[in-house]
Amino acid sequence: MTDRHLAVSGPQGLRVLRLYHLYRLVIGFALVLLTSSDLDNHLLEITHAQLFQLGSWAYLIINIVASASMHRTDQLLPVFSLALFDVAQLSLLFYAAGGTPSGLGNLIIAAVAVANILLRGRIGILIAAVAAAGIIYLTFYLSLSNAAASNQYMQAGILGSLCFAAALFVQGISRRARASETLAEQRAAVVANLEEINALIIQRMRTGVLVLDADNRVVQANQAAITMTGYKHLIGRVLNPLFPELITCLQLWENNPALHSTLIQSPLSATQLQANFVKLKNHHNLQTLVFLEDTSQLIQHAQQLKLASLGRLTAGIAHEIRNPLGAISHAAQLLHESPALDAADLRLTQIIQDQSRRMNTVIENVLQLSRQRQAEPQQLDLKRWLQDFTEEFKNNTTADRTLHLNIKDKPLMTRMDPEQLNQVLNNLVENGLRYSGQRNAQSQVWLHLYRHRRTGLPTLEVHDDGPGITPIDQQSLFEPFFTTENKGTGLGLYISRELCESNQAHLDFTPRDKGGSCFRITFAHPSQVSA
Repeated sequence: MTDRHLAVSGPQGLRVLRLYHLYRLVIGFALVLLTSSDLDNHLLEITHAQLFQLGSWAYLIINIVASASMHRTDQLLPVFSLALFDVAQLSLLFYAAGGTPSGLGNLIIAAVAVANILLRGRIGILIAAVAAAGIIYLTFYLSLSNAAASNQYMQAGILGSLCFAAALFVQGISRRARASETLAEQRAAVVANLEEINALIIQRMRTGVLVLDADNRVVQANQAAITMTGYKHLIGRVLNPLFPELITCLQLWENNPALHSTLIQSPLSATQLQANFVKLKNHHNLQTLVFLEDTSQLIQHAQQLKLASLGRLTAGIAHEIRNPLGAISHAAQLLHESPALDAADLRLTQIIQDQSRRMNTVIENVLQLSRQRQAEPQQLDLKRWLQDFTEEFKNNTTADRTLHLNIKDKPLMTRMDPEQLNQVLNNLVENGLRYSGQRNAQSQVWLHLYRHRRTGLPTLEVHDDGPGITPIDQQSLFEPFFTTENKGTGLGLYISRELCESNQAHLDFTPRDKGGSCFRITFAHPSQVSA
């Protein structure tokens, strides 16, 4: 059996040892005070007064040294030596004071009891045996020189028995206390383990969790909530100035708990969030539990389903229209070659062919939409990708069309399907050059890549110096089949926005103060898009 199993260790053992030191120092000072006063001549009418006085001083001095030098209970030998010295020294004082009438036997019993708190099992019983043997032997030795001491055998035997009784009782109580302490430690460890697991689960949850006090101060927040809000240091801050839209939703919910929360935009991460609230009452403190759901994954999935459904529908319609349209176009071409038609009829056949080609273009675009595959986002360095795109575009265009590239920041990373990004950007650049050519001999489009100041997200703007778009047309700009040109199909911008949404990017339109148009693509953060 190791020392750890024989001696009490840990904080509890240190507390008992400190009290034991204090107790012995108090007893030592009391004995020294007693021997230094005039009371000792009245109380100790024996011949061993000098031995008692020297023993009292020795007991006090040794205990002072022991108290100053001994501060550990996890080693058996020092604790056992201290208990053995205490019993032996008190037994010597017991003998010097005249035996059982002096009352010092009670101090020996107390010393045995404290020793059995610090020492476990047989080693504690050994201290009781030494004390009992010392009391009985010294009583016998005292009776040899003092006949009156012969009457003290009964009291000495009782004191010896009390030493064993105190040892057994204290060990029983200590054993139960240790069992209770062990059980409490085990349960505390289980609770701490469960708490750690719960904290880990909450931290790893994709759902953001915020705990707000009555002043809307953030008491707790998991990592998902910190990521969604965009604030790294959120705990302890009042949420009103940081996230006013969330506070507005909270106030609306407090007025009507049955109200379904609307989508809100994160102030820094530009993420669409849905908030749900639960009231908590903890020790008379009213707290609010806020759950934040990132809807971007749901929107992306819904976008893919919508594209798939729309693709199947448009593919069926396109195939049903394409066959009769081909027959109409072919018949018009044959009719146009007939020598019996005059100029007016030839003009009509030409109109039929032109409109047939236009309808065929619409069908081709619809079929292209139906064949759109699911997005496969990849890690992209937008700076390098745009440089390659611009270089390739310049090599394949004419001299009257110019594409400018302006990059303000260091390499900006995102996750997006490069083929779909190429399709979106080609469409936006071609539109910009076409509108720019309506007002200028040299068509120009500018690409500006930067990191947005407020959201910190990569942002790409496509500028042109064309006539711009009227406010009325801006409302329907991204609707399918809406166009401001007679030759347009109205699907380019619609498809571009759908492709952006499927990659968790966002495409919108902003008028330019200097004239022309600005289409802005706000890319998602690299860690927010699932591959």
